[in-house]
Amino acid sequence: MTADTRATDPADHRYPPPAELAAHANVTQETLDTAAADPEAFWAEQAKRLTWGTEPTETLDWSNPPFAKWYADGTLNAAYNCADRHVENGLGDRVAIHFEGEPGDNRDITYAELTAEVCRAANGLASLGVKSGDRVAIYLPMIPEAVISMLACARLGAIHTVIFGGFSADALSTRINDCGVEVVITADGGYRRGSPSALKPAVDKALQSTPGVRQVVVVKRTGQDTEMAEGRDVWWDDVVATQPSEHTPEMFPAEHPLFVMYTSGSTGKPKGILHTTGGYLVGTTYTMWATYDLKPETDVYWCTADIGWITGHSYVTYGPLANAATQVLYEGTPDAPHKGRWWEVIDKYKVTILHTAPTAIRTFMKWGEEIPAKFDLSSLRMMGSVGEPINPEAYNWYHEHIGRGRCPIADTWWQTETGMHMIAPMPGIETAKPGSAMTPVPGVAVDVVDDEGHSLPNGESGLLVVTKPWPAMLRTLWGDDQRYIDTYWARFGDRYFAGDGAKKDEDGDIWLLGRVDDVMNVSGHRMSTAEIESSLVGHEAVAEAAVVGASDPTTGQAIVAFVILISGFEASDEMAAELRNHVGKDIGPIAKPRQVMIVDELPKTRSGKIMRRLLRDIAENRDIGDVTTLTDSTVMDSIAKGLKK
Repeated sequence: MTADTRATDPADHRYPPPAELAAHANVTQETLDTAAADPEAFWAEQAKRLTWGTEPTETLDWSNPPFAKWYADGTLNAAYNCADRHVENGLGDRVAIHFEGEPGDNRDITYAELTAEVCRAANGLASLGVKSGDRVAIYLPMIPEAVISMLACARLGAIHTVIFGGFSADALSTRINDCGVEVVITADGGYRRGSPSALKPAVDKALQSTPGVRQVVVVKRTGQDTEMAEGRDVWWDDVVATQPSEHTPEMFPAEHPLFVMYTSGSTGKPKGILHTTGGYLVGTTYTMWATYDLKPETDVYWCTADIGWITGHSYVTYGPLANAATQVLYEGTPDAPHKGRWWEVIDKYKVTILHTAPTAIRTFMKWGEEIPAKFDLSSLRMMGSVGEPINPEAYNWYHEHIGRGRCPIADTWWQTETGMHMIAPMPGIETAKPGSAMTPVPGVAVDVVDDEGHSLPNGESGLLVVTKPWPAMLRTLWGDDQRYIDTYWARFGDRYFAGDGAKKDEDGDIWLLGRVDDVMNVSGHRMSTAEIESSLVGHEAVAEAAVVGASDPTTGQAIVAFVILISGFEASDEMAAELRNHVGKDIGPIAKPRQVMIVDELPKTRSGKIMRRLLRDIAENRDIGDVTTLTDSTVMDSIAKGLKK
């Protein structure tokens, strides 16, 4: 697959499907037509991908919007669908997980071995009194026990809440208390950038203010000294390793809660997104197969997301394993022990499908194309992007230097709340456009509307809404139905408002413009932060950029840009002026930033997302808000000092 080389603007490149992939694609034009004609019947058919205890006769119950029910009279077990049934179907010897630890240790876990481990873990948790409906917090590094713990909870009908292993004790205790967690699964530590990084101390500190927790199960990963509270803390090996490798899974109603995942809330209090079992598993199983053109018999898939985020749930645990896929699970960072580590892993395991985030791609751009060039990446046939809109420059670099000009890229739009991919190009059909998420996946209906909810024509920018229910949708916010209604449904009634701005181009393809609060109103003009960031990154000196709108007495909002320069370029007033003028020429004078701030780092969450809210605090001279989810909270101090100079 090659781009149209006549295009000079990075966003003007076009990537048609490779002929061989198109000839054998999982999703065809007929699929799209069938799904569009009767979405409910389409999702009824996709439910057949799962093994049910009781086959559902109902598909969607939307009689009480926005509280949907999918496959409500069916019963199933998520863990059985991700493990046991593949063994029963003769796939026990297929590798489920190639685990690669940061120090270089590795394990290959077959589906038979995975099933046995999940059964042992379920028996172990049951011996501690865990039962259906109980909440279990999982606070682990990217090791097999993380996936095994999730499936063990699902097997018992317990509700898991996975908390990213980099979160602070305060973040831990807040989530544990809100969810009513009684059992925590953690580890002594994990490996990060060449060194053991302790996890258990954060749990110990968090549990000083979590009276509901009665048991902590600790996995031995690093072997570092670990304090164990007598009567509360137990080693994983002591509870799990000695258990029988057989366990009879109970079949639960499709609407039985599967997990609660916490995400940032505008009020500062995290929102507990509740996903149930049947619809979520149908949605993730189908989109895993469709978006990545997955061929489980031959593909080796690698999603680089951490288990603590929704991507790690949908496209590391449930989606791949329900499809009997073989995947890589990697513990460490991209630069340990060297900056070619990811490409080394792809070469070693002959990865065919790579799914990562734009922030990682831009980091690799900053490091230089010569690093991936040293490795054999010829096994790759498909790539994905997730987490935020990918700017065309990063898209084209990814395509050229990682995909070597032949791999389709699925730029996916979805959310913790949606549970599954919602917008993504189907790789065997659509001619991809760098920077565009393209069109809804089969069975999903979206639109771009104005502030009053009226559908906008092609070429217009507005608000992205989902117009029909979808199987993997969140059911509510944990313990707060009213906040669920107010947050997602109050504005447009029975249409889900995603909180994102979008535009439809002249072909009707969708371009994401970032969060609505990242769509600025400058002198009456709606300006997308993503568009201005893309322009800045298009300058030869810029590695990464973040743009926010700051209150301005003259223009309503003014544009403030924070940029990181590529090594070899010097920060100066002249460079800042050059970048301002670059945007003015690229987009127009209205888009020229009021101020360009050259910084060494940007404030990011541990999942790699830029915290624009904090940058906005600085741009408007406000006290800086909560920084507990940042990778490095001192970044804000250095930015604030620089801005005051």
